[in-house]
Amino acid sequence: MNRDMVTTGIELAGYRITKQLGIVRGITVRSRSVVGNIGAGLQTLFGGNISILTKLCEDTRQEAFELMCKHAEEMGANAVIGMRYDANEVMSGVTEVLAYGTAVVVQKE
Repeated sequence: MNRDMVTTGIELAGYRITKQLGIVRGITVRSRSVVGNIGAGLQTLFGGNISILTKLCEDTRQEAFELMCKHAEEMGANAVIGMRYDANEVMSGVTEVLAYGTAVVVQKE
């Protein structure tokens, strides 16, 4: 599945939805390492962007996104609409990130 065929909208411009396959999701659970905690702690002393945590968050979202796309492919989808992210702390220092949407089959208009 082409990753450009994932949208937060409820339709894809230039395409017609021919079949809805259901909800797809990708979930990952991550924790910060001791080294990451120390590095992030040092960065907070200077203020600004905490790049260590920014990278962790971006990597985690990307992994959840890829898992969602794989789930959609397994269902036979060629697109995902209504895509969203959700995140929850499941315990101190451990975060769950969920990417989800509706798997669909689309056809060029």
